[in-house]
Amino acid sequence: MKTFTIHEAKTNLSKLIEQACQGEEVVIARGREPVVRLAPIADVKGRRQPGALRGKLRVDAEFFEPLADEELARWE
Repeated sequence: MKTFTIHEAKTNLSKLIEQACQGEEVVIARGREPVVRLAPIADVKGRRQPGALRGKLRVDAEFFEPLADEELARWE
């Protein structure tokens, strides 16, 4: 794990992004305290599959009941 100060990170941001994309762990610290881990955004692999969550989610009948007046007023 490589740790860089905020100043170092600002100076070398493009290099640090490349390192993170290559799989290296890059940590940015404020002083000596680590505060952020730089990580690449994972590529979306594969296609969406209809029904992939079937049976994994549940919606109770309560979900379809009207909101209470005071709760509805908070949304308006």
